Amino acid sequence: MARPRDHRVLVPIDVLGGESVPQTVVDAFASVPVVLLGYREIPDQTGTDQAREQYEDRARAELDELVTVFEDAGCLDVTSRLVFTHDRLKTFERVAVEAECDAVLLLNPAPVLESVLVAVRGDVNLEYIARFLGALVDGTDLTVTYFHVVSDEADRDRGTDLLDDAVDALADTGVDRGRIDTSLVVDGSPTGEILDAAADHDLLVVGESRPSIRRFIFRDRAETLARDTVDPVLVIRGEYLEQDDGADG
Repeated sequence: MARPRDHRVLVPIDVLGGESVPQTVVDAFASVPVVLLGYREIPDQTGTDQAREQYEDRARAELDELVTVFEDAGCLDVTSRLVFTHDRLKTFERVAVEAECDAVLLLNPAPVLESVLVAVRGDVNLEYIARFLGALVDGTDLTVTYFHVVSDEADRDRGTDLLDDAVDALADTGVDRGRIDTSLVVDGSPTGEILDAAADHDLLVVGESRPSIRRFIFRDRAETLARDTVDPVLVIRGEYLEQDDGADG
């Protein structure tokens, strides 16, 4: 029997690189279980044991402080892991699987967090994404806009139906329809249009549509979006929770 979903979020943080979690993000994600992944990417010639011996105490202290920040915000389920790695993306994927995380949050500054843009690529995991969003916005004033790009006018009706289905799925979780909006763009570059739309929102949500965060998401659209937008980017994983066929240090 599949385990019940508790909508756990993995939050990777370069604790020795000066990265932190904005308080607005802390407050917004206090309603869901969180795994704080303190990481440091190290050169290939540096062993992970060597890095741990040199930096672990300072990194652990920084990570423990972040745990306290989430606990003070009311997060009832926050855990942490500390890793030194040669491949941060592979580490994110591995820990997401091991910790059974349903999403990965790529941090960017978030001075205000009031509106969420959800980039809908298709009907893959639409209801699952809605359940996750319903848990995330519960107890907040966050508004949600579903966004979709179609290739030409012939696809407009299909795109509209897709957005309507997304709204229905989110409303079914208990989110008031007055907090949900939609936006459809015809004949545009999906990545470019998403970036333009994200400029008017505070958190960007993308859904994983293939069974590997590292191979199909972080090295493709989501990492581009995270790099080129000022918003935090939340990647909602698929239902499969695939097992990685390798491990890093």
